[in-house]
Amino acid sequence: MAPTRSMRSDLKGVMRAFRMGATWQLAQRTKDPERRMARIYSTIPSDYLFADNSMYLNYGYWDAGCTTLDDASEALAALLADAAGMTAGDDVLDVGFGFGEQDVLWARKWQPRRIVGLNVTPMQVAIAKQRAQDEQLTDVLDFRQGSATAMPLPDASFDRVLALECAFHFHPRTTFFQEAYRVLKPGGVLAVADIMPRSAAVPRTAIQSPPLVWVAVSFDDENWYPQDAYLDKLAAAGFTDLTTQSISEETFEPWRRHILAKIASPSFRHRVGPVYQRVLTKRWSDQEQLKKDFELLDYVVVTARKPGAGR
Repeated sequence: MAPTRSMRSDLKGVMRAFRMGATWQLAQRTKDPERRMARIYSTIPSDYLFADNSMYLNYGYWDAGCTTLDDASEALAALLADAAGMTAGDDVLDVGFGFGEQDVLWARKWQPRRIVGLNVTPMQVAIAKQRAQDEQLTDVLDFRQGSATAMPLPDASFDRVLALECAFHFHPRTTFFQEAYRVLKPGGVLAVADIMPRSAAVPRTAIQSPPLVWVAVSFDDENWYPQDAYLDKLAAAGFTDLTTQSISEETFEPWRRHILAKIASPSFRHRVGPVYQRVLTKRWSDQEQLKKDFELLDYVVVTARKPGAGR
C-alpha cells in the first residue's frame, strides 16, 4: 500500500523531531557557552514557535488587552524600549536579538537612526537579515553574528544597549555589563529584560520542570544571582541611576496558561504536526511543578546609565 499524505507527514515529523533531539543532545554536551547557545537555538525552527504571526521567542508582557503571545511579546518589546528611553535618531544596539522581530517594531515605532544587532546563532542572523530586506529596513537594521561578551564594536558608539530576555545566556553576564558600558556613549542607557532567582537561597537545581530545562542547560552558576546582587554588579561595571521593575506576575503565569491551551489546540497540532505536539504534551504534563518553579524565579526590567553628558 502506498503511503498516504498523512503517513508521509507523520514520518517527516518523526525525522524532524529526531534531528531536533540529536542537536539538543549535542548542545547539552558542548562546553563552550556561546557554541552551546548557538546550537540550542538552532534546534528551534521558525515554524515551530508558540507565536502565531511573529517570530518572537519570549514569555511576553501580558498587559491588559493581550490575548496572544504575539501581542504580549510586542508589549514586552515596547516596555523595554520605553524603559531605555529610546527615541528618534538614537543609535541602538540589540544584543541577542533572536529573529529580529522586536527590531522591526522599534525601527517603525521609535524611529532610531540605526539598530545594530548581535547574535551568536547563524540561522537566526540569516533569517533576521532576510526580514530586514523584506521590510525594506536595511538602511536602519544591521544584523550581525557576534558575541555579547566580546563585541566587535567601537567604544562610545551607541545611545542605547538593549537585551530582551537573553542576558542570562551571556557567559558571564558581568562581562556583558562591561562591554555594554564600553560601547555606550556617555549618558547612554542599558536596558535589560532578564530572569533571575528571587533569592540567593534558591539553588539553580531547584528548577525541575521540563519546560524550564533551559535553566539547567544555559544558565550557569556564575549568572545565578538575585536582584540585589544584579544591581551591585552593574554598579561595579560603572553604571549609575539603576532602576528595576519586577513584571513576574505579567509574564510567567499568563504565559503558562496560554501555552498550555495552545498545545492542546487542533490549530497548533495542524501547524507543528502530531509528533511534536505529543512531545510537548508530555513535557508539559506536570503543571504543579512548573507553577512551583515559577514562584522561585523573578522577571525584571533593569535600566542603568553610563555617567556623563547624554542626549
